[in-house]
Amino acid sequence: MEKPLHKVFWLWLPIIFIIFQICIEMTLSGEMLSQMHSENGTHELLQTAIIFTAFLIASRTLFSLKGHSLWLIIWITLAAICSLYVTGEEISWGQHILNWSTPENWQTINDQGETNLHNTSSWFDQKPRLVLLAGAVIGGIIIPMLQHFKQGLLPQQFSIIYPPAILGITAFLALGINLIDKISETLISHPLFARGSEVEEIYLFYFVLLYLIILRRRII
Repeated sequence: MEKPLHKVFWLWLPIIFIIFQICIEMTLSGEMLSQMHSENGTHELLQTAIIFTAFLIASRTLFSLKGHSLWLIIWITLAAICSLYVTGEEISWGQHILNWSTPENWQTINDQGETNLHNTSSWFDQKPRLVLLAGAVIGGIIIPMLQHFKQGLLPQQFSIIYPPAILGITAFLALGINLIDKISETLISHPLFARGSEVEEIYLFYFVLLYLIILRRRII
C-alpha cells in the first residue's frame, strides 16, 4: 500500500513559500531581488537542488524496478534523463561551479554568454517551460478532476503514473504565477514578481520532485 505524502510537503511548503516570496517582492530593493535571481542566487540554487534531487529519486527508482512493464521503465528513464538535463542547464554544465570561460564562438549564440542551450533559443527555454507547465496542469489538475468526475474515462493500465490530486496545489500555484506574470507585464508598470519565470520554475521543478517521490512509493 502506498505510503501517503505528509501534508507539510504538498500543502504547507508551497503555500508558505509563495507568501514568503510575495513578502520579499514587496519589501526588498530591486538590486537585492536581482541578486537573489542571479545565476548563483538563492532561487537558482534552490531550483538546481530540487531538480537534482528529482534526478536522484528517478535514478534510484529506475534501478529498483523488477518485473514492471517496459513502458513504465521508459517513463522513469525519461524522467531521469530530463531531470539530469535540466540540472546541467541550471548550472551551465558546471560553469557556475568551476567558473570556466565561455568559448568565443558559443558567446555569439548564447545571449547570456554561458555554456548552456536554454539561452540560445526560445525552443530550449520558453517552449520546454511551457510544456512542463502544461504537464503540471494536466497532471496536477485535469487528470485528478477526470478521475473524480469522469471515472473510467482514463485508461486504467496507466493508473500507476497518474498524479494524485494533492499535487494540484503546486500545479495551481505554478499556473497562477505564470498568469499573474503575463498579465502584470502588459497592464501593470510594477509587476508583482521581479522575475516571475524564476519563481514559476521553482514550483514546476517541485511538482516534478513530488511526483517522482509519490511514483516511487507506488512502485517500490
